[in-house]
Amino acid sequence: MGRFVNPFTDVGFKIVFGQEISKPLLLHFLNTLLEGVEEIVDLSFSDKEQVADYDDDRTLISDVLCTTSDGRKIIVEMQNKKQGFFKKRSLYYVARAISRQGESGKQWRYDVKAVYFVAFMNFTLPDMPEFRTDVVLMDSQTKRMFSDDIKMTFLQLPLFTKEEAECETIFEKWIYIFKNMNILERMPWAAQNAVFNKLSDIVEVAHLSGKKRDEYEASLKRYRDSLDVFETAKEDGLAEGRAEGRAEGIVKGEQNAKLETAKRMKSKGFDHSTIADLTQLSIEEIDKL
Repeated sequence: MGRFVNPFTDVGFKIVFGQEISKPLLLHFLNTLLEGVEEIVDLSFSDKEQVADYDDDRTLISDVLCTTSDGRKIIVEMQNKKQGFFKKRSLYYVARAISRQGESGKQWRYDVKAVYFVAFMNFTLPDMPEFRTDVVLMDSQTKRMFSDDIKMTFLQLPLFTKEEAECETIFEKWIYIFKNMNILERMPWAAQNAVFNKLSDIVEVAHLSGKKRDEYEASLKRYRDSLDVFETAKEDGLAEGRAEGRAEGIVKGEQNAKLETAKRMKSKGFDHSTIADLTQLSIEEIDKL
């Protein structure tokens, strides 16, 4: 186990950004992310944790209500978990955050708060070649902004390749730390920056309470189990496809990789709907395994 928590686990992510003590960290990060667009002066978490629509929804931090310097209210949703149909899920999360604001009665004028979606991705999508992708609602012909009430930012961390000495901006330093946190032996820039010094104290595993450490270790095991499932199945499928050496062999290898993934996930206790979502197998196929 590393010195600092792994932020790609569900508990680790909430330790970094999802608890009251870490509010100053989230505020600082969001202002570096939105520099030149918005300045957030205050934020609060939802009083009630939203009920997850799926069993694998728990890494979503919902309803981070932010107040900007001009008094505007925006909702920030943050996601860090690899899931099937990632783009479609992202759209769903944004739509859900908007629809939850609906009010009954004739007096309501659809005065919805803006929703910003931020995705920390420890994986890449084939049609997104850049580290950072910012999605907005825009007129496709004139390129003029249609509405600034929806913004989606995707951060593909494998595409961020700067080393510690190469990081210049505060945003780059945040990304470097987040990407490498679980393997760091020390917290970079902690001596020069009070925010990173506080971050170091919050995310150090040795500083976690007994209960929180147990929760973190359990989430770390789930994370490692998931990695093992997907990487092993991927290698098995590729090896079989190469051995066949034909297009139909590759297709067969991919299908067998899905089946092997499903078997491993079942053995690890994943529910059938989650397995179906991530492998794109039917519930019936999974039931037969």
